[in-house]
Amino acid sequence: MNIQEIQRAICSSLCAEVQVSEREGGLLFVSTPFSFPDGDAYSIYLKKLQTGGFRITDMGITLMHLSYENDIDKFQGDGTRGKLFRQILSEMDLSEESGEFFIETPATALGTNIFRFGQALTKIHDLTFLNRLRAESTFYEDLREKLLGCVDAERLKENYIVPGVANAADYPVDYFIESGEQQPLYLFGVPNRDKARLATIILQHLIASKADFNSMIIFQDMSTIPSRDLSRLTNAANDMIASMDATDDIERKLLRRIK
Repeated sequence: MNIQEIQRAICSSLCAEVQVSEREGGLLFVSTPFSFPDGDAYSIYLKKLQTGGFRITDMGITLMHLSYENDIDKFQGDGTRGKLFRQILSEMDLSEESGEFFIETPATALGTNIFRFGQALTKIHDLTFLNRLRAESTFYEDLREKLLGCVDAERLKENYIVPGVANAADYPVDYFIESGEQQPLYLFGVPNRDKARLATIILQHLIASKADFNSMIIFQDMSTIPSRDLSRLTNAANDMIASMDATDDIERKLLRRIK
């Protein structure tokens, strides 16, 4: 096949995957190959503009779909998800209003912008599948938010250096929480195996230094930690929360330790 024949074959296949049907209210629904992992098709509609051209819109359905299993309020915040969300809007020239994503386009650029719109929705959906480093970053953001929901900010210190401990700067505590007349609480967030091992080393050093404290571990997902690493950490820590999704358990155990 020559280049022209290849191009015709590709165009024919792509066109066969795109269909337009009329819906109520003068909307046109565009069926494309784009779909969510659960098989639901992307919602792509065309709305005629009085000034000419079209608004390509999802009618607010994308965020509604993502909200079933995700906290989409994070997309509007100042954390990692929020920054990435705004970056996608800027890079893809995508507008968002009250949860509706849209691109306004002249009729002559309709095909190009429909595919750009589908690409933008894919990028937004991918925010729910952040890579490892970004996932760990959002874990600590989410952990801090959970803690501040239970503890006043003035009682919480991050990256705490324990006084009176040899080489203390090499053994920082994720969170120091004042606990009145009880022992202070040293809390560690553990998103992965490497952090489980580091938390174990720090706790063992503090114990060997005769530091007086209680400790708590909050995992991103305890089931992902290898059994030997988990056993060593269990022996060193006073208390554990298996998942950061266990909000009620976090509050109950945390308040019990710091009253």
